[in-house]
Amino acid sequence: MTLIKSISGIRGTIGGEVGYGLTPLDIVRFTASYAIFIRKQASSSNTIIIGRDARISGQMVSNIVSGTLMGCGFDVLDIGLSTTPTVEVAVQLEQSAGGVIITASHNPKEWNALKLLNERGEFLSALNGEEILELAENDNFTFSAVDDLGKYTFDDRFNDKHIDEVLKLKLVDIDLVKSAGFKVILDAVNSTGGFMIPKLLERMGVECVKLFCEPNGQFSHNPEPLPENLTEISALVVKEKADFGIVVDPDVDRLAIVCEDGSMFGEEYTLVAVADFVLSKTSGNTVSNLSSTRALRDVTSSHNGNYQASAVGEVNVVEKMKAINAVIGGEGNGGVIYPELHYGRDALIGVALFLTQLAERKISVKELRNSYPNYFISKNKIKLTPKIDVDAILSVLAEKYKKEKITTIDGLKIDFAEGWVHLRKSNTEPIIRIYAESEGEEKANEFATNMINEIQELI
Repeated sequence: MTLIKSISGIRGTIGGEVGYGLTPLDIVRFTASYAIFIRKQASSSNTIIIGRDARISGQMVSNIVSGTLMGCGFDVLDIGLSTTPTVEVAVQLEQSAGGVIITASHNPKEWNALKLLNERGEFLSALNGEEILELAENDNFTFSAVDDLGKYTFDDRFNDKHIDEVLKLKLVDIDLVKSAGFKVILDAVNSTGGFMIPKLLERMGVECVKLFCEPNGQFSHNPEPLPENLTEISALVVKEKADFGIVVDPDVDRLAIVCEDGSMFGEEYTLVAVADFVLSKTSGNTVSNLSSTRALRDVTSSHNGNYQASAVGEVNVVEKMKAINAVIGGEGNGGVIYPELHYGRDALIGVALFLTQLAERKISVKELRNSYPNYFISKNKIKLTPKIDVDAILSVLAEKYKKEKITTIDGLKIDFAEGWVHLRKSNTEPIIRIYAESEGEEKANEFATNMINEIQELI
């Protein structure tokens, strides 16, 4: 069994021994620590919003989180089966003290997790996360007396409210999309996207053929929306002669597109396409993390905007977006962040803007994909041993390639004329990640292989 405590929350496999799996006692300890942290923020609200994806363990975890928060004196507003961006939007709409999202995102069904939000509906900073981890380790909790217990309210109307907010966005043109008569296939891996995306599509006049849309938590395939996991939707898009396919992960903050011929649009290119559309209507800057495709930089430059890269992690992307007043940003895993509504990855926003772009340009999804540079990212890793000094290795390589553009805010990224290589130590595994990008798979793999060989010589 596995339990991972990090600044972004707690996640693990359900069951097992306390401290070694995500057990009820671990959930109580971490939730109580979050409650102490939120209380110290002195918010004017006493309400914390909770929501969950369709994982089998979701109801159990939700009940424990809810009871613990009430035991800490907080009122709980439970929005039920929903999505990560829905909880984020709900915190904003209700001006609540915080939010807890019960989801392990793209992890397999035996996993679950608590994602923690501040009063703005955004993920906690690294500093805030460290404070909560320290509180959990101290194990020094005092709970409320009977007259001071929090109250519980269930209200599942926020799913529709979230869709309403998406459709109110100025760049979303419902009538234009309706006139296009699109037909799409949806793979929601049997989680909450299975009812949220169809609701959105229905409102936009799009015919939706459902694949794995029963929100029962029995994931029909590995839930991470990577090409090797999407063979069934790829075949169905062709069979049904659909305009394209939509794929979301269990908590609906990542969006992948399948072209009409069954080929992958590319998870990296979801943000690129949506950003291209937004920038064509709104002048401004963009942000993605260091491990995301260079295509966003190219598209941003073509619209006379300024692109900047952040350290890996949604919190870091959001921080950089605020710093440079970016009009759109996100991550290369299909995560679109559009601050016009909220600072969080949101597949519903991505779908609505993508549909509007396609209807306006009157081209196929394949033609849209071919309009962008054909970059390829090679993703590799090297296992670490206690003897390996990663920082020393990165320092040597930084010195060797100092004539190139060097970025050290998160590991080491080296930008060459024909591509880049990003080396960083994983936060969750004993490995060095080696990502490399260039035009074409062969060149990207060559960049990666050369760098791996150089690292091996230094070990």
